[in-house]
Amino acid sequence: MSVQASNFGTTDNPRALRRSLSHYCGPRVARSVGEILITAIPFVLLWGLTWSALNAGYWIGLILAVPAGAFLVRLFMIQHDCSHGSFFRSRRANNWIGRVIGVLTLTPYDHWRHSHAVHHASSGNLDRPNIGGIDTLTVREYQALPRMRRLRYRLYRHPIILFGIGPMYIFLLDHRLPVGFMRSGWMPWVSTLGTNAAIALVVAGMIWLVGLGPFLLVQLPITLVASVIGVWLFYVQHQFEDTYWKHQDEWSFDQAAINGSSHYVLPGVLRWFSANIGVHHVHHLCSRIPSYRLPEVLRDYPELRNVGRITLRQSLASISLALWDEHKQRLVSFAEARADAIHSSGVTSSV
Repeated sequence: MSVQASNFGTTDNPRALRRSLSHYCGPRVARSVGEILITAIPFVLLWGLTWSALNAGYWIGLILAVPAGAFLVRLFMIQHDCSHGSFFRSRRANNWIGRVIGVLTLTPYDHWRHSHAVHHASSGNLDRPNIGGIDTLTVREYQALPRMRRLRYRLYRHPIILFGIGPMYIFLLDHRLPVGFMRSGWMPWVSTLGTNAAIALVVAGMIWLVGLGPFLLVQLPITLVASVIGVWLFYVQHQFEDTYWKHQDEWSFDQAAINGSSHYVLPGVLRWFSANIGVHHVHHLCSRIPSYRLPEVLRDYPELRNVGRITLRQSLASISLALWDEHKQRLVSFAEARADAIHSSGVTSSV
């Protein structure tokens, strides 16, 4: 066990733990460059293979879209590291690599970097706007809504919306305009419109090269696969039963990081494609740690392996969780909230 681990053997003092984890914040430039190459090159090759496979049968192309989408997810995770300034020592290198990848992931890098920073600064705070996260109401807030707004929230939290329609809406439409940031200055507009212009150039070049139909047949399935995986990962990182939500007077950044972010334990292949983002509690506690160094933290701090631990099978149960119960201090389903309301009032509830 490392010296750092022996000094902070528990998670009772996450602030001290965060200071200790700064030891892992230094990026290794050669490793970072290598991570980009072993992700971007296979993505380009798979895109070309998917296009070539169209002549042999579209089902082959659809099969290839799955690994291509997985590599696109990994590119997004590198972009995510760049947004935290953790992938290179140079701020300029982080930002420009992030912007270039943002064209491939259909994400306006600078605008997304800002909203993601807000997410890190307010995750788990019931009194702060949930920017960059999954909207989550408390049981009390939900029960106080008019019937139509309750229906709208239930539709929003439905798996078909969250993991089907929602991901494509986010990456194809929502990211095309700085929705919610229209009056936040020039940065959201420059980032979004600049990314849109770069995307248009790339798309035009690809259509000229392979044709409109083949381009759509290849790119849309890859984008769908990547967006669904990406939204699912983001969802399960904070939407698990014993997550952390507090009002401002009780909220703590460090407690929210270590207790409000999961350790999503994935098989080795999926962990590689997701660039260790499953070690999310450590990432939120110290976001300057490069993704490829997160396993080092778990090695040196074994007590962190079981904090917020969720397996792939266990994560499926989180799909039904939709409301934060302030009395139970955990996420509950609509059905459980309704049963609790009936039990406490003795009459049929509107939940």
